[in-house]
Amino acid sequence: MRNAPTILHLDMDAFFASVEQASKPSLRGKAVVVGGLGPRGVVATSSYEARVFGVHSAMPMAQARRLAPNAAYLVPRFALYKSVSEQVMALLRELSPLVEPLSLDEAFVDLEAGGAAWDEASARLAGTKLRADIRTVTGLTGSVGLAASKMLAKIASEQAKPDGLVLIEPGTERALLGPMSVRTLPGVGPATGDHLRRAGITTVEELAEAGEDELVRMLGKAHGHALYAMALAHDDRPVVAERETKSVSVEDTYDVDIHDRMRVGLEVQRLADRCVGRLRGAGLSGRTIVLKVRRYDFSTLTRSETLRGPTDDPTVIREAVARLLESVDTTGGVRLLGVGVSGLADYTQEDLFAQAAAGERDAAAAVEASQEVVPEAVEDRPEPAGRQWRAGYDVRHAEYGHGWVQGSGLGRVTVRFETPQSEPGRVRTFFVDDPALESAEPLPLVPATDAAHPLNPAEDQTSSVPASLPKSWSGTEGGAAASRP
Repeated sequence: MRNAPTILHLDMDAFFASVEQASKPSLRGKAVVVGGLGPRGVVATSSYEARVFGVHSAMPMAQARRLAPNAAYLVPRFALYKSVSEQVMALLRELSPLVEPLSLDEAFVDLEAGGAAWDEASARLAGTKLRADIRTVTGLTGSVGLAASKMLAKIASEQAKPDGLVLIEPGTERALLGPMSVRTLPGVGPATGDHLRRAGITTVEELAEAGEDELVRMLGKAHGHALYAMALAHDDRPVVAERETKSVSVEDTYDVDIHDRMRVGLEVQRLADRCVGRLRGAGLSGRTIVLKVRRYDFSTLTRSETLRGPTDDPTVIREAVARLLESVDTTGGVRLLGVGVSGLADYTQEDLFAQAAAGERDAAAAVEASQEVVPEAVEDRPEPAGRQWRAGYDVRHAEYGHGWVQGSGLGRVTVRFETPQSEPGRVRTFFVDDPALESAEPLPLVPATDAAHPLNPAEDQTSSVPASLPKSWSGTEGGAAASRP
């Protein structure tokens, strides 16, 4: 393991919710919850103001509403989040060619590989400059952890939240990890944590004291060896710049179970088309078609069919999922459907599949190019015929300008008119079919002229060391760590 703390972990603070707050001045400093708003929706992200009430990611939305009834509840805008994420990742790639994104809002960076840092002082300077640049380019805050390994860098960024920087000095790792919960270590989830707790092991220090042989006996060879090494602060995993895409898939969870077999078939066809849109957007094709069905009793079935060669042909994939659906009993209702393609390649053997017309293929691609892929936990189902006004989405009015939907119902839609650079705006209500009101694209969070001139790190000089952290930690910059949940 390297000695210098030149592995950086960036975690954007409450990313989805922070983007919404930056986009909507009236929500700044307020409780904001982003996720699926239907009866079965779950929380994707909550702002720190909402977390005070106990709201957290993956919580059922109904429970979140009980805990924080006065929060703003918004549907995710993944296209906007992806756009902001690309800005952040571009800043990371300026630091090093070795950037390992973990999600839209989280990544590891090997600063040494890019020549951006080689010791504690240069690593701190790089981390400080990155945070300043992110704020300038996006208007958002991110927390940075710096350490000699990926595991420790991620732990440091957690300690830095929100809006801070923590550097773990080499030689202090064992003392730092010792009193922490075993759940802090990668690979220790609820089941493993409970298993260790029943054996009297709750801290990392107790994990190390148990010894490698005992951990192997309890957890198996691979897991036991890995956890023992991590308990000793050993983590040699490199930062990997590219991760191979193994599959492309889309799925929807439905507010009400689908009982009609014809409706199930139509939904599967629609999902197949969305999956094709994703394949083509990534320039990929695949050989194995997968159908996923979660039934009314939460039992989940998967069926797959492997074709003769890779394809991105919508007709071929639709026909394959239709055949797979024939083997699935949907009696009793369906709550989730998904379609995926694996066995990916960056080419298509179109000569194997002559049944699809080129015009149909192009039409499907044009329609699906605008579809957004959504995790299972967050509903983003296509809207039915007619205009739908979704909470949080952007609109424009011919007279009042740009705004966003606060809510709709009973034939009316309520809009707050404001922009990322304006003061909190006024609220007005319209009929849902008002011809002067139309959907709009999100506005940039930061004007292009401002984003083009990142701050000099010397302009971000605030620093504080929380009393709860050992002196060997190099502190949290931004002064907000004491308020983290």
